[in-house]
Amino acid sequence: MLNISAEHKKEHLYLEVYHYYRKLIMENRLLPGSKMPSLRKCAQDLKLSRTTIETAYLQLAADGYIIARAQSGYYVTDIARKQHSLPHEKHPQDTVPCIYDFASSGVDRESFRFDLWQRYIKSALRQDERMLSYGEPQGEKDFREVLADYIRERRNVICSPDDIVVGAGIQSLLQILCPLIRERKTVSFPTPSFVQGSTIFEDHGFEVHYRDKNCDVIYVSPAHMTKWGEIMPVKRRLELIHHAELYDHLIIEDDFENEFVYLQKPTPSLFGLAGGENVVYFGSFSRLLLPSIRLSFMVLPPALREQYKKKAAFYNQTASKAEQIALCQFIRDGHLLSQTRKLRRLYSQKLKALSAAVTETFDKNCQIKTGAAGTSLALTLPCTLTGKQLKKKAQANGLRLELLKETENDVTLVLSCSSIPMNDFLPACQLLKEVLGQ
Repeated sequence: MLNISAEHKKEHLYLEVYHYYRKLIMENRLLPGSKMPSLRKCAQDLKLSRTTIETAYLQLAADGYIIARAQSGYYVTDIARKQHSLPHEKHPQDTVPCIYDFASSGVDRESFRFDLWQRYIKSALRQDERMLSYGEPQGEKDFREVLADYIRERRNVICSPDDIVVGAGIQSLLQILCPLIRERKTVSFPTPSFVQGSTIFEDHGFEVHYRDKNCDVIYVSPAHMTKWGEIMPVKRRLELIHHAELYDHLIIEDDFENEFVYLQKPTPSLFGLAGGENVVYFGSFSRLLLPSIRLSFMVLPPALREQYKKKAAFYNQTASKAEQIALCQFIRDGHLLSQTRKLRRLYSQKLKALSAAVTETFDKNCQIKTGAAGTSLALTLPCTLTGKQLKKKAQANGLRLELLKETENDVTLVLSCSSIPMNDFLPACQLLKEVLGQ
């Protein structure tokens, strides 16, 4: 609340009140449509006369910040929202709705049974006594027990529930991990596209490198080495493990998209091949279920597990307790395995259909790269525009693109099939052809 006595008295009192409420409105601390304090209450709170408050309110109304309603009082207008949106009005292309989104990392609307998940969420919420307490810092015990069984069977990650830490997304888990490995100073990522991970390490004082095996920490995503789904072969995995052991480096294995392997059998995890030494294993359910279900986990090797246990009680659990309970039973009942099989069939079909649509549209005037996993392909096309110009022109036509690289004569795009319906592949490709001017 405004402290009138602390303000300098160069202005009239009503102007001090005016500027105080104007600031609250423009900072969206008083939202559009919210009711202002009555003249009587405001005068009591600020210990000023009602006349002073009324004069301030009349000035706010005259300038468009509030509006008077008969027999009701004063209400905040949407002036702040309008002024914040003014810069965008200069760019009409920003408001063009996206018709086809080739850059999305979302999921197919038909890939998830919302009705089934709702039943498990409702069942979790019926556990009244359990829902009255905060979640366990390390994650719900029964959920960690189910996770330990699941990753042992699916990924050959042999660990106990006590080795697992649950969190709401990889970033929240990295916030826990970084202080445990602060004696290490450098970290390597495969490419600069790992922005979310590299940002956390930078915030904790690490020096970030790319494709540098001599770093103290080596962050890899073996099942997602490239945007188009190439997988790290076993030979390379063993070489990396040997190198880390020889030079006492720590490997962080982000098992992103491992469940979306279509054209070969899943390759053993680095954690499994290393016997759990010098490797921290990360897993997530955002791609298997929904991006909005923020449940991830990490498996710590013995040394880091002991360090974590000393601090575990000082951390709050960031993941939803209800979602942990729901997913625990969801896995027990076999639905996660069914979901995995369903997604593999769906996305393998969609990726083939997208490749066919690209080939039909561009014929031999393109190069396509697909890997053994993932939901994207890399498409190289001749292009006279710069990458920035191409993306801007595509956006103005309702097409969203992700640029991988560009040269003087061509451009390479990453086309994701995950959230576009199959029936839209061909018209989306034809629109891309029109944007390119071919």
